[in-house]
Amino acid sequence: MTPAPPPVGTFAPFQHRIFRLFWTASLISNIGVLVQTIGASWVMMTISGSASLVALVQGMNALPVMLFALAAGALADSFERRLVMLGAQVAMLCFSLILAAAVFFDWITPWMLLALTFLIGTGSAVNNPSWQASVRDTVPRDTLSAAVILNNMGFNVTRSIGPAIGGTIVAALGAALSFLFNAVTYLPIIWVLARWKPDTAKSDLPREDFLSAMSAGLRYVAMSPQILVVLLRTILFSSCAGSVLALLPVVARDLLGAGALTYGGLLGTFGVGAILGAIINARVRRALTDENITRLACLISMAATVTLGLSTNLYLSFAALIPAGACWVIALSLFNISVQLSAPRWVVGRAIALYQMTNFGGLAIGSWLWGSLADAHGVSTALVAGGLGLLLCAAAGLRFTLQNVVSVDLDPLGQFQAPATGLDIKPQSGPIFVMVEYRIRYEDVTEFLAVMTRRRRIRLRDGAQRWALLRHVEDTELWTESYHVPTWLEYIRHNTRRTKADADVMALLRGLHQGEGPRVHRWIERQTVPPREDILVKDNPELH
Repeated sequence: MTPAPPPVGTFAPFQHRIFRLFWTASLISNIGVLVQTIGASWVMMTISGSASLVALVQGMNALPVMLFALAAGALADSFERRLVMLGAQVAMLCFSLILAAAVFFDWITPWMLLALTFLIGTGSAVNNPSWQASVRDTVPRDTLSAAVILNNMGFNVTRSIGPAIGGTIVAALGAALSFLFNAVTYLPIIWVLARWKPDTAKSDLPREDFLSAMSAGLRYVAMSPQILVVLLRTILFSSCAGSVLALLPVVARDLLGAGALTYGGLLGTFGVGAILGAIINARVRRALTDENITRLACLISMAATVTLGLSTNLYLSFAALIPAGACWVIALSLFNISVQLSAPRWVVGRAIALYQMTNFGGLAIGSWLWGSLADAHGVSTALVAGGLGLLLCAAAGLRFTLQNVVSVDLDPLGQFQAPATGLDIKPQSGPIFVMVEYRIRYEDVTEFLAVMTRRRRIRLRDGAQRWALLRHVEDTELWTESYHVPTWLEYIRHNTRRTKADADVMALLRGLHQGEGPRVHRWIERQTVPPREDILVKDNPELH
């Protein structure tokens, strides 16, 4: 593995037409989402006045991702991603129209508003893993990091203009029009998806069943230390830094004594900061390690959040939101890129889904926590506590250090060929027991065990069960690696998941093995129980 090459120019992905279309359509759609978010938060403020319920509007956008992202990731990896996204976008369009009608005809209640916000958030939760995983289908791999940053920048461009539009619509035309506006903004991305014909690789293997696919995603991430560190730092960062987004309506009302237009301006200023963060992102990544970027983002966000919580001055509050927005996009872009570059194509949707679960789960948990604290002790106390919580995210780097993304080739190795069998093996035949014999010299044992530690992680990550390493008690140079898979199909799938980055482990083992290549034994397990065992044992005393 070698260090990742320096990031390419920020705007390089715009050279690719399909990326430009998606980026533009997503920009329009994200404006609509922010207009709706402002409308929903202000409607909740109007009909309830509760800080915790206002914060829950943000939470209901985030909670579906925490609940359904893994299932959505399995959909993204198992079905055509374009169709998954198309269905999700149409569903969100319908729910937005229902919400607009409910507000227009004055049917809306706090719990109806939260329920419809939750359903729209569910559509977003289903859409996001497919969209994030599809970025690789719109740009070459060397521009993936820039594409992720541009997508984040696009989302945050909308934070600078969407809130102003949303505040104007809510103040001048009413919240119902903000929801109708959002419904209309889904149309461009639906049009792009309907016309897009991605060139994606087709697998000859049957589709994984849904529960197995989710289990495989969890297993892969559990055996990937780099991804686990990213997920931990993500949930710590988003739950604390998200206090700003969750409580901005209450800041506008209680600390600044203002209304919907000021709330929109505050959110827009956060978006301006995020755009600045996206612009300087490539330069920052060249100058600092990933861990130092994360720690610096936490500390600057802490200072900005505490300042916002203590300020009653409009201009100081606006100024605090610029670094808060910049650190938000820099940190979350870094986490997103780390996950995408650490997962192969067969599981990238599920890996991204788990990242989004921690990100939005942190937002949902933080929204509830800081909203409850604001109700009990005031919004200033809640924001100061959220800011100080960012110290924990920075300190976590002392134990859970974020390693720089390395440049590894996670494309399929493509060298495995299913062996010929003497039995009539069906795809569902099994369980399958595999033994691989190695002959290792005494002086190579330490190196062999170190390589086998990596081999074990790869095996378990790709679907092996009950992995073990055995050493012969008499012939001490003979070692046997063993593992199980449930079926012959899973054995084939397990081997086709091997990536080009895994090839060095295989090469090291072949180099340590004495003689011709390691010998592989494949067995199918059978447990035969005679139908009348008691009579057979009685007639055959030697069986006792």
